Amino acid sequence: MATKVIMVDDIDGYDGEDVAKRDFEVAGTTFTMDLGDANHKQLQEILRQLAPYLEKASIVKPAGRSRKSAGDASPRLKGYTNSDVREWAKAEGVEVSLRGKIADDVYDRFIEAHPDAKPGT
Repeated sequence: MATKVIMVDDIDGYDGEDVAKRDFEVAGTTFTMDLGDANHKQLQEILRQLAPYLEKASIVKPAGRSRKSAGDASPRLKGYTNSDVREWAKAEGVEVSLRGKIADDVYDRFIEAHPDAKPGT
């Protein structure tokens, strides 16, 4: 038994024999989509017209502070990690997020339960 794969143009649903997976690059990022020859030709023309603008443009980085990786990136306690605080909270039935900021009241409760925990600087 044979199987026939029919490629469909992602833009207009055309299902001709010339439809194929077409890779293209914009600003250093590679994209792919299924296009017939006509839409592929249009895409190439659009990219050709866009090229001078991209060459002159600057990349804009998001404003604000840089994001550190979640977890133990900046523990608030010396001698303990954020993972230690999360594990303790879970064992105590205290609700705490799996990632991101740990609430101040969770830290306060952890310090009460662990007198040796010293607030970090």
